[in-house]
Amino acid sequence: MPTLRVEMMEGRTPEQKKALVQALTQAVVDTLGSNPESVDILLYDIKRQDWATGGVQWSEKT
Repeated sequence: MPTLRVEMMEGRTPEQKKALVQALTQAVVDTLGSNPESVDILLYDIKRQDWATGGVQWSEKT
């Protein structure tokens, strides 16, 4: 059973997350031949202050 872990900054709408989950599930089905029912997707919303790139927290960027 494939399990995908998706980490992204918070702020996506429920509709966006639903579309992402559907697209990722279909990609796994198409690529690996899995049954959709066996694909698990874990979504993690990360706060901007808890994500940094290049030594700068995203909460500090405009």
